[in-house]
Amino acid sequence: MEPLTVGLYAIAATLVMLALRVPIAAALGSAAAVGIFVIFAWRPGQPFIAEWAWQPTFSLLANNPYAFITSYTLSTIPLFIFMGHLAYEAGFTTDIYRAARLWLSRLPGGVAMASVVGCGGFSAITGSSVACAAAMGRIAIPEMLRFGYARSLAAGSVAIGGTLGSLIPPSVLFILYGIFAEQSIAKLFIAAILPGILSLAAYLVVIYIWVRLRPEAAPIPDEEITRAERMGALKDCWAIITLFVVVVGGIYVGLFTPTEAAGMGAAATLVLGVVLGRLKLAGIYAALKDSVYQSSMIFVIAIGGKLFVNFIALTGLAGDITAWIETSGVSVFMVMGLIVVMYIFLGMFLDPIGIILLTLPLTIPIVETFGFSLIWFGVVVIKLLEIGLVTPPIGLNVFVIKSIVGDRVPLESIFGGVAWFLLIEVFVLAAIIAVPWISLVLVGFV
Repeated sequence: MEPLTVGLYAIAATLVMLALRVPIAAALGSAAAVGIFVIFAWRPGQPFIAEWAWQPTFSLLANNPYAFITSYTLSTIPLFIFMGHLAYEAGFTTDIYRAARLWLSRLPGGVAMASVVGCGGFSAITGSSVACAAAMGRIAIPEMLRFGYARSLAAGSVAIGGTLGSLIPPSVLFILYGIFAEQSIAKLFIAAILPGILSLAAYLVVIYIWVRLRPEAAPIPDEEITRAERMGALKDCWAIITLFVVVVGGIYVGLFTPTEAAGMGAAATLVLGVVLGRLKLAGIYAALKDSVYQSSMIFVIAIGGKLFVNFIALTGLAGDITAWIETSGVSVFMVMGLIVVMYIFLGMFLDPIGIILLTLPLTIPIVETFGFSLIWFGVVVIKLLEIGLVTPPIGLNVFVIKSIVGDRVPLESIFGGVAWFLLIEVFVLAAIIAVPWISLVLVGFV
């Protein structure tokens, strides 16, 4: 059987398994393993001979995942995750939300704006959108409901704000993209800064317009806040600002590699938490346990993704698609449009990590054919995955928020609140695609 045919069958089988809710790691890994075996056992023009396949298949299954998992670069992921959990246990994330709320509460929709700003601050010290939505959801949503905010606005603003965890560095998705696309993780982090700020500003604009059109959705809190309270809350944010400067600033000026920055960030968070008396042994243990669980989940998926990448390389499928594009005369706009539609569609149903590992073996060669920057394309991909986190019917962040609020906010209200923000996401995405300068201007200074 032709390797190309095997590749097409394997991709179809993978999509069927994912539709049946088979875990992404099992779907990618099993399809790749069977596909690799068939390629070696059923060579073109030859009968199926299983003896030809056992040794090369098991060699790939044994060696490639081990070499991948033990890579130095991949250690960045658990370190950044541990840093984020430590910051949450130490209450650093609460500090930035409290400061934003005290400074913005008198504005229309100010508490919702503070929630989005808090999500942005949390994103600056962790790499997970789900962790960001879960942490800020516990802090911000009860407070907004207490002030009489509309349930859709309260839940929707945190669900969309949580997606900043994928875009604002450091980000687990950028690390995985950098590893599989063989791009500089440091440059990807720097490239994401302006798009992340643009996204955050766009969410604030949506909240402002929403509240102007429907003032009853966000009553102004009836509380007196003194200037001393505001300044005190602002001073309390020094720890989280220090951590961001250590991590992203260190990478930007070339002081650290991303892996070194992750180690320094985790160590600095631990030291600050202990010295300030905000981290006890129980909090450190909880951060370690959650970090091990989350990192293990990501690594298992990444192993399946690595096997799938190797399998696609054996089939030659990516090369055939690239050759077809080159000879067919398809316009660059049509290709980018199809890529955008594919990511948005997959984002409706699949986990972001699964999507990025499933699609990169096919999309990277296509983008390279047109001579586009893979750093810019990485920002586009992560932005698309960010949109998928809140897109029905399976918006992961929406269900995370639902698990936090329980019966207080119906699921349809959360999706209804997110819909307001999805409108402006279209414009932000279009700007990032049409104006690569937004992503690449800071990279030029690294």
